Order: sequence, then C-alpha cells, then structure tokens
Amino acid sequence: MTSCHLVIGAAGLLLAIGLVMVFSASSIEAALADQPAWRPGVDQLLFAALGLVALGVAVRLPAGLVRRWSPIALIAVVVLLVAVLVPGIGVEYNGSRAWISLGFTDFQPSELSKLVVSLWGAHVLAVHGRHLTVKTLLLPLVPVFVLLCGLLMLEPDFGAVISLLLVVMGLLYAGGLPGRLWAIGGATVATLVVLMVTTSEYRMARVTAFLHPFDDPTDTGFQAIRGFYALATGGLWGVGLGNSAMKWNLLPEAESDYIFAIIGEELGFLGCLVVITLYAVLAYAGFRIARRSADRFVSLASVAITVWLVGQAALNMGYVVGLLPVTGVTLPLVSAGGTSLVLTLFIVGLLIRFARSEPEAIEHLRRAPRGRLARWSLPVPAHAVDPVRPRKARPERSPRPGARRPVDAHPVRRPSTDVPRPADRRSTDRRAPAPAARRPDRDRVPARPADRDRTPVRPADRPGRSR
Repeated sequence: MTSCHLVIGAAGLLLAIGLVMVFSASSIEAALADQPAWRPGVDQLLFAALGLVALGVAVRLPAGLVRRWSPIALIAVVVLLVAVLVPGIGVEYNGSRAWISLGFTDFQPSELSKLVVSLWGAHVLAVHGRHLTVKTLLLPLVPVFVLLCGLLMLEPDFGAVISLLLVVMGLLYAGGLPGRLWAIGGATVATLVVLMVTTSEYRMARVTAFLHPFDDPTDTGFQAIRGFYALATGGLWGVGLGNSAMKWNLLPEAESDYIFAIIGEELGFLGCLVVITLYAVLAYAGFRIARRSADRFVSLASVAITVWLVGQAALNMGYVVGLLPVTGVTLPLVSAGGTSLVLTLFIVGLLIRFARSEPEAIEHLRRAPRGRLARWSLPVPAHAVDPVRPRKARPERSPRPGARRPVDAHPVRRPSTDVPRPADRRSTDRRAPAPAARRPDRDRVPARPADRDRTPVRPADRPGRSR
C-alpha cells in the first residue's frame, strides 16, 4: 500500500468520525440557544465540502508553484495578524481577539500562519540543499517565528503559539539541527513558557487547574473534571452514539476543544483507540513520504506538516485526559471549526500531492490500468522531483552607436592563429594522445660517425664473416 492510500484512508476516516461527533455533540447546545439542532452539524458539513474542494486544488498544485508563492503568503499572514489586533476588524471571543468577521463566518489568521510557516520554512531550508550550516538553519526561520509569536501573544492565542512551535521544531529536526542546540533551545523555550505563565493570571489559573483540578471544581477545574467524568462514564464500549450526558450543556466547548471526551463517552475506550490509531497511521505515512521523496522541499514540508497535525492532536488528547495543561488547541479533522477544517484538508491534499510524487508511486501509477474514468483522474507525475522554475536571464543590451567599449582589465587570452585548431578531433578541451615510442631494432648495427650518410650493413651481409 502506498503512502497516498494511507493518507487518504486515515484522513477520510477521521473526517467521517468528526462529522458524526459534531452532529452529536452540538445538537443540544444549539437547541438550548433556540436554533435548529442540526444547524451546527450542517455548517460543519458545508465547511467539509469546501475543504474537499481545497484538497482537490492542493493535489493539483505543483511543488514549484507552492515554493515560489510562499514568501508572498508569509507577508500576507503578517499583515492579517496585525489587522486582527485593530479594533473594528478583529472579533473578540473568550477574551482573545483572534478572528476576522467575513459576514457568513469568522476567519482565524493564526490557523493560516501554521500552514504558511511550514511551507515557507521548507522552501528556505531547501534552497541551501543538504549543505546546511547552523547559521543558515536558524536564519531567517527563528526570527520570523519570534515575530509571529509576538503577534499571536498580543491577541492572545497561546494554543497557536504552541502549534507554531511544533511546525518550527519539525523543520529544524528535518534540517538536521545538532543535539547541543536542541538542548539550548529547549532550555530557552522552557524559560519563556515559565515567564508567560507567571505573568498572566489566566494562564496561571489554567496551570493550577491542571495540577489540582479538584481544588476549584466550580471554576478553574470545572471543564477538566467534566471531561474526566465523560471518559469514565464511557468505559470500554461507551454509552452509545448520541447518548452522551455531558453534551447537555454540562461540558463547555464539547464540540470543539473537548470533543475527544464526548468520543470517549459515546464510543468508549475502543472508539478513542481507533482515533489514536488513525493519527498514528497519518504520522507513519507523513514520515514515510519524507523518507522516500527525492525532493528536499517535499521532505522538509512533509515532516513539518506531520509534526504539526499529529502533535496538535496529541496536545488536545493530552489535556482532555489530564496529562497536559489546557491549551485550547483543537483536534484536527474532528473538532468543529470552519477555518481549521478547511486548512487541515488543504494540508492533507498537499500530503497526497507529495505522496504521488514518490518514485515508487509514479511507477505504480504508470503500471495501473486506465479505465473508463481515466480522464477524470489525476495525471501521473512526470518526475519524482519538481524543482522551482529558474528565473529567466535578462538579455544583454547592445551597445549604443558611438559609445566607447569598456576596457577589460583582465582580457581573456585567445589561442594564436598560427597554430592550426583541432577542428577534426570533435573536442575543444582534449588533446591528441602522444605517439607511442618506437622500439629500437636490436639487429641493426649503429652507423659509425663517418658513415652517417651510408646505409648500415647488417652483420650477416659483411664479407668474410659468417654466423
């Protein structure tokens, strides 16, 4: 089975599970808000359809086109992150100004920043090839990461900072960052996290609730405790699809941040195990694409995207079960959310595009029989490497009439015209081999100095002598 099949199968099953669970987890809350119970689920279904269109576009995108437009996309992301901080443009929700209202939905620029940084960072590192130094590995990737983190903390959106950190870690890991720099970077990041937590009462309350959730069961520990109850109620087999008790407005953000708890309650431990297995298959397929690809950019981008998706899923499931503090990151392909779902499906499309460019996948596609629907299928990639289109060289300008020709300080030495040029050898750099030395004839007797002009006489021809 190729990596393309693994990505399609794992992502498709996660999307199907997510749509069903969003219908189940959001119906009661919508009914309590005097809305149709099916409204949130239908909205998620429409976003999934839009995301599938984005997936189809991503599958047909050449890698070279993605590389060329990644710097422009990075500039656009910075502009959007600055615009979301402006009152009147950014929409505030739960104490965070992280959305831009589009009328029919809200757009979150922080989700777009993860995608753009993963592609732009892979492009920057791929320019240097496999001859990366510490300087070219860290510059300009780390300064751009610091800039984006500063803009995200002004919203504030701590979960987006963590996801962006996962992207940069994936790029540095694929680029080959030395181990000592990993230790220094880990210590630096840990220090910054401690400073951010201690300087914010909201983040400190979340950490305190993670360590001691039952000390304040009605405020800071309320959401975590309800999530524990949901998982404990589900047991091994679950209470059945649609029979959750915590979705009756007892668990906040049941359809987004804590949808994994609803999965554990309705589908049980086995349902949670299926979700974890699908993410593990997605991780295996992503790293397999990176290992088999012949394109450096594809390898780097595949690692960054895989670490981001699977790492974010691990963070979400980790804080639901109580192993990590609540960061607010969603479960990719499963949680409710328009911007997140569309961009995640676009990323899955990029992984499929990269998987179809593997040398083994190209050979498999060429050997596969072409049926009646062949004209509707995707074209077989021509090469395993899709390089960036080289820039066109500027034509040399002809000198103006009457202008002086510049004098070259170091003129090129041309061969003399007295020596015949080797036009018959079909080569300009090679020289004709020297003639082999002729072996002397041992039977000949060298002529005397006075008889140079005479023909030498062999010993057998001299009179009076015989052999």
